[in-house]
Amino acid sequence: MCPRAAQTCEICKKVVSRYKCPSCILPYCSLACFKIHKETPCAKPSSTEDNPASPPKEEVPVERPVHVGEATTDIVEKTQHKASAASPAKEIPVARPLHVEEEKFVLEKAQLEAIASSSEIREALKDESLQKLIYNIDSSSNPLQELDEAMRVEAFREFTDKILSNISKSK
Repeated sequence: MCPRAAQTCEICKKVVSRYKCPSCILPYCSLACFKIHKETPCAKPSSTEDNPASPPKEEVPVERPVHVGEATTDIVEKTQHKASAASPAKEIPVARPLHVEEEKFVLEKAQLEAIASSSEIREALKDESLQKLIYNIDSSSNPLQELDEAMRVEAFREFTDKILSNISKSK
């Protein structure tokens, strides 16, 4: 993987962007900036492919976690602190399309918020070995195989059970 130059949030123009709008690919740094961006309609950039050979499956953008309930200034300050830290910057993976065969497998906003705001899940995510497993799945060319391998690890199975529990509570 080649390193990429960090992009600045196109909304506040102050912070390194961590996310991209699923519709127009505009870089933004926080939920607050995303909400500001969504006040005006945006459109998906035109595709370079005119006629694909087969109809594409529905694409759902995979975005990184948002800290629900944090004030905008807290997010900006934390992100600025991370961006200005003396340690070398880590490459932040860009959202990639996820092909979903059935729409019922796509989580609703309330379910995602329940996961993001769960102190139990946030605490589990502090475990570096769990972070590594999730990173390996996310960055793999064969994520299903990586997921199968991760499911053999007790800590990962417990983590997925916590997520499923939170999802069913929020329905």
